[in-house]
Amino acid sequence: MRDALELNRGELKSLEAWRTTFAEFIATLLFVFLGAGSVIITGTLTGGELTATRLVTIALAHGLAISLLVFATAHISGGHLNPAVTFAAMLTNRISAARGLMFIVAQVVGAVVGVLLLLATIPDAANTNLGAHSLGPGVSIGMALLMEIVLTFVLVFVVFATAVDPGGMGNLAPIAIGLAVLVDHLVAVPITGASMNPARSFGPALVAGEWANHWVYWVAPLLGGAIAGFVYQFAFINRPR
Repeated sequence: MRDALELNRGELKSLEAWRTTFAEFIATLLFVFLGAGSVIITGTLTGGELTATRLVTIALAHGLAISLLVFATAHISGGHLNPAVTFAAMLTNRISAARGLMFIVAQVVGAVVGVLLLLATIPDAANTNLGAHSLGPGVSIGMALLMEIVLTFVLVFVVFATAVDPGGMGNLAPIAIGLAVLVDHLVAVPITGASMNPARSFGPALVAGEWANHWVYWVAPLLGGAIAGFVYQFAFINRPR
């Protein structure tokens, strides 16, 4: 216990820890700017209707953005860009609790700044919900929770299989991670908005004041990420030799 406390104190004083945290701030800011931005722009083009073309565009924007930004930051911070990924890494002792909390705060603040930049750069953005997530028509809380748990399980399982596992894809991991985000969006944008990322949900919710069922976008992704992390860690990385 004492060693763990000393490690956490050391993280708070470490320039390396703050450098990696800054990378998470920048990357999450850019991810939310691009992802939520695609929702706002496509909404203005379709009058707010979720057409098949708009769905594919939103999915591609989120998937390509996460892939590019993980490529850019994987060698610095691990390219989490998501409190659910960071939470799973903390629970499986991939990063310390102190650095994990630093990452999560940076991700959330970065998301808010990303949305504020959208307000400053897109005309009439203030007249939209800024890409805030919400439940689709007829979607119950139970449906939304289960959907977000499964979506985040897919994402974090892929992260562990490709980026965390020593036998994974290594340098190609960001492509797989981006594809996971893309296909999750294709399935779930009409259901929950396809969050799988509490920071991505929090930024627009705070700035737009859209808080309906917001707790779902924290509880479900964190739970789905934790389950995926534990499953992969203990069933595949720590498998008997």
